[in-house]
Amino acid sequence: MLPRFTWYDLRVVGHYLGVLISFFSLALLLPLLTAVCMQEWEAASRYLLGAGLTLSLGSLMRMLRIEPGKLTQSQALAITGFAWIILAVVAAVPLWLSGHYGSFLDALFESVSALTTTGATLVVDIEHMAYADNMWRFTMHFIGGLGLIVVALSLGLLGRGAWGMYLSEGRSDHVLPNVVSTARLISRIAFLTIAIAVVILTLCCLIAGMEPVRAFFHALWVAVSGYMTAGFVPTSQSIMYYHSFPLEVVCIVLMVLGAINFALLLEVWKGKTTAFFKDLEIRTAAIWLLVMCIVLVSSMSAAGLYSDLPTLLRRGVFMLISASTTTGFQVVTNNQLVTVFSSGAILILAVVMAVGGSSGSTSGGIKFLRIGLTTKAVVSSVKETLLPESARASVIYNHLGKHVLTADNIKIATTVSALFIITYLIGALIGIAHGYDAVSAIFESVAMASNGGLSSGIVSRGMPITLEVFYIIEMWAGRLEFIALLALFVKIVTSCIPRKKAGRDRK
Repeated sequence: MLPRFTWYDLRVVGHYLGVLISFFSLALLLPLLTAVCMQEWEAASRYLLGAGLTLSLGSLMRMLRIEPGKLTQSQALAITGFAWIILAVVAAVPLWLSGHYGSFLDALFESVSALTTTGATLVVDIEHMAYADNMWRFTMHFIGGLGLIVVALSLGLLGRGAWGMYLSEGRSDHVLPNVVSTARLISRIAFLTIAIAVVILTLCCLIAGMEPVRAFFHALWVAVSGYMTAGFVPTSQSIMYYHSFPLEVVCIVLMVLGAINFALLLEVWKGKTTAFFKDLEIRTAAIWLLVMCIVLVSSMSAAGLYSDLPTLLRRGVFMLISASTTTGFQVVTNNQLVTVFSSGAILILAVVMAVGGSSGSTSGGIKFLRIGLTTKAVVSSVKETLLPESARASVIYNHLGKHVLTADNIKIATTVSALFIITYLIGALIGIAHGYDAVSAIFESVAMASNGGLSSGIVSRGMPITLEVFYIIEMWAGRLEFIALLALFVKIVTSCIPRKKAGRDRK
């Protein structure tokens, strides 16, 4: 019989959730400071209230167990699973009070989208949104992109047993022997990359005619959103608002860097470029994107979507990179996506979004490594069919070193891939049941579960509540890659089933 959650387990889980909620009170100081600097006093009062409520709630939960001790795997699983949704509820409060959302559910959808780096939005009148509110949206992008557990580990907020939470968050690669050192290294790489991008993007915005303060904020937010493969932009027109080819190029570079495994980036940083180009994930990505780019451009060209080749390439390549990295930046409107793009082009974007980027990166989706491992498994099966019965084919692959393909590798890759595909299909069927076009329903479901953020228009204010709730669940499950949530669900169900009495009842 599966072990149950005990009262002690619940107290430990509550303690660490309290730690993470208390951390959020510190994160709320960033939009509060922004509001004070920009003299947005109404927004300042909301974030001061939010920080106070969050700190109070977090402190009370930490008192459930003063000295929690070392975490078990099941406790780490519960903390990671619950943290993403509980923190989203807390984060939605100041957004809801801003008046830019139709309901608290809309604000919750926004905060889940921000933390899971999906980038789908239900904001009303974003052009007149306070700087503080935008700062909070992109702060959540940054925290969620790195991972709640990675950020907490970087700040030394979690105790012993944190490796279990790190794994439960959908990460398995560690580039340093110590998980805390790995988390801090990931954070440093992110800060450095974003800082360089902010300088370049600020210049792009200044050249485009923006005033300095506004140019800086837009550059900061686009840099965070791009590297975290997140998708929020402080305008309703996404990246097309800027009408700047240099800015689009910088965004493409940021998206690609964000979608590469952090450990592989470190190998390049050390000068080990050979290991980078031999990596199974990188080779799979290169072949996949080349084929998809040719098919997409051919589809758009055959449909006569654009009159000249440079414009077609500019729009097509950008949208392909945005979809593949699950960023969600757009250089076409939602209406143009469903009316100008052919159904074939839309499906291609959905397919690349479903696969996503690299493991150990900020991108979502099935991941190139799982596609590469599955392909290797097929090749191995074909080889074994051709070889004599006494012979066995050994398959070697490169991913942060040489590895032998094992049955466990194949099982995990195919299981997670299957769960993604099943979720995509269920979401599409629910969208169709609500009366939406099949292509749009498929596209939207893939965008939510892969944390891709591109939208065909279904995600909008006034969408059916049942569909909105399911999309929230898809974003949450896709970010944690299903296994952690399924295990947590089974554990909860097992704990709720009454125990059978020992012995048999006497007649």
